[in-house]
Amino acid sequence: MYKRILMAYDGSEAGQRALLDCSEIAQWSGCEVVLVAVMPSMIAFVGLEGGVYDAELEARERSKFDGVLSDGLSRLKAAGFGAARGEVVTGEAIEEITRYARKVQADLIIVGHKHVDGWAARWWRGSISGSLIANAPCSVLCVVTQ
Repeated sequence: MYKRILMAYDGSEAGQRALLDCSEIAQWSGCEVVLVAVMPSMIAFVGLEGGVYDAELEARERSKFDGVLSDGLSRLKAAGFGAARGEVVTGEAIEEITRYARKVQADLIIVGHKHVDGWAARWWRGSISGSLIANAPCSVLCVVTQ
């Protein structure tokens, strides 16, 4: 039985569908739900010399991701999970989701996954859900949308 579910939420269609599945599983198992939204690092690398940091861009992105997290928590509260909590973290998605899962001692990570047509698109984008399965400290549920 699950005690704590970590939902990696990005506000996308696949993420919203995963959020619905997350709430159903949480109701069934009576567990705690924790959301995490991963904001990419705002340092842009320029050649081998170093990186460029834009504080204004980071502030806009932080606001966007705070909104995504707030939306997810509102949806969970509307589904009866008033105690749901969450956090925006910054970094590489796989690393941050697995780190956060360890931090909150999650039994299950739920993530949305959208099928991408074409090998080039899959190669370019990579697969967060596939990498999570390989690196997660607990079970991973991928909610697939077409």
